[in-house]
Formats: sequence, C-alpha cells, structure tokens
Amino acid sequence: MSRWSVLRTAALTYFTVKAVILVVNAATFPRLQPAAPARRPRVSLLIPARDEAATLPVTLPGVLAQGADEVIVLDDGSADGTADIARSLGARVLTGQPLPPGWVGKPWACQQLAQAATGDLLIFTDADVRWHPGALDAVLHAGQGHHADLLTVLPRAENLRGGARFLTPLVDVVVLTWLPYPLLQLPLRLATTAHGAVMAVRAGAYHAVGGHACVRGDLLEDTQLARHLKAAGHRVVPALGQELIGIHMYGTYAQSVAGFSKNARGVHLGSRALMVALAAWHVAAYTLPWLRPARTRRDWMWRVLTLLERPAVNVLTRRTAPADLAEALLSPLTPLAALPAYRRALSGVARWKGRTYRQ
Repeated sequence: MSRWSVLRTAALTYFTVKAVILVVNAATFPRLQPAAPARRPRVSLLIPARDEAATLPVTLPGVLAQGADEVIVLDDGSADGTADIARSLGARVLTGQPLPPGWVGKPWACQQLAQAATGDLLIFTDADVRWHPGALDAVLHAGQGHHADLLTVLPRAENLRGGARFLTPLVDVVVLTWLPYPLLQLPLRLATTAHGAVMAVRAGAYHAVGGHACVRGDLLEDTQLARHLKAAGHRVVPALGQELIGIHMYGTYAQSVAGFSKNARGVHLGSRALMVALAAWHVAAYTLPWLRPARTRRDWMWRVLTLLERPAVNVLTRRTAPADLAEALLSPLTPLAALPAYRRALSGVARWKGRTYRQ
C-alpha cells in the first residue's frame, strides 16, 4: 500500500469518527430553549470589560433587559471611556484594581466581580456576548433541568465577515466533532470543556474551589475552572446558545489569530509537540487532497468529507444563512490560515488586550 493510500485511509477514518461524534452530539448536546425556570435564584450578571467602549452600546442593553438582580461591569484599566459608557447605560461599574503578580487579566477581573456580587448564581459573561430576549430564563431553566453547578454556554457566532470566518467558528467544530457529550459527563477532569463567554456557576460551588484564584495564571481560565469544579465533585454542563445567546468575538482574521494563539497552548494540554503534530495533521487531512488530482472514488470521497463538516456543525448551532453554510469552501484553506496562530503559540508569548504573558 502506498503512503498516499495509508494517508487517505487514515483521513477517511478520522472524518468518519468525527461524523459519528457529531451525530451523537446532535442527539444529546443540551441547547438553550425559551422556557421559564422552576425557581428564580438571586442572579448576578458579571461583565469584565477592558477597552469595550465600542462594544457595550451594542451588547449591554440586552444584558440589562434580562431582569437579573444585579448587573456589574468591572472596568479593567480601560483607556477608551468604557466605564462612563457602562454607567450611562445603567450598569453598576467597578474600577478594577492593578493586576497582581502571577495573575492573568481576566481571572483577576472575574475574581473582583465575584467578591462584589451578592447573587446565589454568578453569571460571568463577556462584553461581546449578545443576550437576546428570554436568554436568562433559558439559562436558568437549562441549569436547573440538568442540575448543573456550572452551566457553560457556547454562544452562536454572529455577524462574521471576511477573514474572521476562517478560524472563529472552529470553537464549535472542536467541541461538537471532538467531544461527545456523554464523555463530557463522565467524572474525569480532562473530559471537560467550557466557554468563558457565559459561565453560570452556583456561588457556593464557585467559592468552595477558591473562585478564579484557582486559575489565576491560566489563559484558558474557563476550561481550567470547569475542571477544578468537576474534580471537586460539582456538575459541569455545556449547552449551545442557539438563537438566544450570540457573540461577535473577532471582527478580523488578525484578531482571530491573536485570540486562538492565546488559547492554543491550553487547548493542547500545554504540549508544543501536540500543537505541531495536530497542525501538520490538519494540513494533511484537509488541504492535501485538494493539492493532488482526485483519481479514484475514495479520493473524491475524501474531498467531499473535508467540505461537509463545517456546514453540518453550523446547522447544529443554527448558523444556516447562505454565507454561513458557504464556509464549507474555506475548509481546505483553514489549516493554512491557522498556522500563524500556531506559530505565535509556539513562541511561548501571548499578547492580549494590551498585556503580555509568558506561557
């Protein structure tokens, strides 16, 4: 058997396994649905914000309209009037304290928010998350229905344009084609994922593990906090935001590269070798079949499978506009577009929100 045949067989097996995982998640993965909760705890909606003056006028009114008991924005050293805008829109605003040694910016901001909050349920949500009508009720309903100590929501990507489409939707692809929901419910620390855009955690469970202090130095603080909670015996449940919670995370390709490079080391379990191996494999699996003439039916099958994955995931996350489904055409180029993010991650230096971190 030629090396090309071996590679093709490995790729076809790889796509088949991912397709099976996607089918399992289509049947089992929780989704937010419009519904009233059985009971309504005291809710604190907590927003860490650093230079979000352009974003908050779009997203904060939707958060304030949810009917939470309190909405607190922490201004984390912004230089663009973030605090004044949040205050003028009606939120309570805290002034963030200087970053202590050993802390990453977001965990420190969230720790301060938690200390100021009075809710029984703490919901940490990013400034770029869009809460649509009924979203809070849906979060409460899902959390109670699944008996979650932490409900983490994967928001639906919204208003993606141009180069941002290459990498931004890969969060959904990784979760839904690599991580079957039944596996995520096993009491295994590493079988855990979380999305920091929306983290609804019971205050008692949060403080029992030390809050964000237990992940003070982690750039992938969301998943690491979820792992601490699960290791302590708490129930962690991910859910899809669907039409109720969306996000406009990155506006450009360059921003998505910066964001993905920041998280890449943590996603790959801190292993440089694993990053290199997966980067090479993705180029081989998604790009190479388009660089060589398709001579057999199996060659054509391989090409088709590279194109089907992205639109199938988008249908599951309710991203079904023509432009969203057309992201399939980007699949052969996406591994190449990811290489700058891998290169930055391999350097061991992450730059985010005007701060530099060594990993």
